Amino acid sequence: MTLGRTTFVVLLLHWLNAISVGAQGIKAGVARVEITPPPGTPMWGYFDRQSGATGVLDPLYARVLVLEAGNERLALVTLDLGRTFGPASLDRLKDSTQKASRISHLLVAVFHIYAGPVIQDEYSSAVLVWEIEALEKIGRAVDQATKTLVEARIGSGYGSVYIGYNRRRVNPDGTVTMLWDNKTRQPTSPIDPTVSVLRLDTKDGKPLAILVNYACHAVIFGASNLRFSADFPGVVCRTVEKAGPQQALCFFLQGACGDINPYYASTAEEEDPVKWCQWTGELLGKEAARVASSIAPQSDGKASLAVREDRLPFRLRWDPAKFRESILALLGPKAYETFAASIKTEYQLPVTTVLINRQIALMSMPGEPFVDFQVDWRNRCPVRDSFFLGYANGYYGYFPTIQAASEGGYGAADAVTWIEAGAGERMVDHAIVKVYEMLERLVENPEK
Repeated sequence: MTLGRTTFVVLLLHWLNAISVGAQGIKAGVARVEITPPPGTPMWGYFDRQSGATGVLDPLYARVLVLEAGNERLALVTLDLGRTFGPASLDRLKDSTQKASRISHLLVAVFHIYAGPVIQDEYSSAVLVWEIEALEKIGRAVDQATKTLVEARIGSGYGSVYIGYNRRRVNPDGTVTMLWDNKTRQPTSPIDPTVSVLRLDTKDGKPLAILVNYACHAVIFGASNLRFSADFPGVVCRTVEKAGPQQALCFFLQGACGDINPYYASTAEEEDPVKWCQWTGELLGKEAARVASSIAPQSDGKASLAVREDRLPFRLRWDPAKFRESILALLGPKAYETFAASIKTEYQLPVTTVLINRQIALMSMPGEPFVDFQVDWRNRCPVRDSFFLGYANGYYGYFPTIQAASEGGYGAADAVTWIEAGAGERMVDHAIVKVYEMLERLVENPEK
């Protein structure tokens, strides 16, 4: 077969572009900005709080990592918040960063803290001023990270630590008992103690960013706490940064912690939650720092970045009228009017899948996945390193496994679980297919 002149030129250009990308390697840039709301702002997580925040234990931040390879730019944004901003706010942020910073893809994830502010943008037409200002700050931080892009090396490593437990106990008779704390640290299952770490250095070996992926609810501070705090993930970030070079920025990536609590969950003020927050965060942070110090990031001669952003259709799990009654009973009339999102019968849930250098994969879910999904994703993902991000690019309640949904319990069969059963399984399957496609091991069209 003889190639036509035009075909030959196109292939040559593709080949030259591939050589150029490989020669440059992946690029990375980081930035951080404070987004702490003012006192008086309503707080997320506990509906029985009687007032807004009265102060600040530690500042809340947005951290930005921008990755670039070829014509693709991904901005990974982590927020010290309970949930992400709503769809309209995220769309505006995506549009503004695309125009200002040529960001191709935006992945926004949160710590899922209960000592942070309520995000009002889905509940009220009058968006709070601090939210508007926070989104503007995040946009500028993305631009700052983009302007500092440098050629980077990347590496991964793993450790293990036990800071939490599974809060659902399935009894011999099939009923479910919720264990809201476990101060005696009794073993439960399933859990995932895996500490997954990504480290990015400059080409000269200077640490740039350390990403720590772990699954555990950030709920050490209870309803009596009225001061903002990033809970134990904030301690993790400070511990990792203190252990290594000051220039390295630590990112905590919350995993599939829908059924995982820290041992010292909802600690009352008189029981010193600050102490137990520090204990939990330092234990995880020291292990993450140990793993990070053992990683030797490498340059990849075939640097690549592939991202798939998809929306999957799902139905409301419940009868809409009965579901509204359940939410009203759970929240009470006052909280319902303030915090209850509109009830729909059909949803489009965002799932993002990322493949870096054909070796490192990330997938996201827009809510609270049970830990089994993280383990399943890691076991079935066809690349060497796989990271799972919960609470990313949206918030649509809990995603229990099908088995847990049939058993019941909080987060499995109640008013905080509104997407149809089987949604989590479908999202994991979808992300795995996308990785295979990005690896070109699955093709869209059958061979002729």
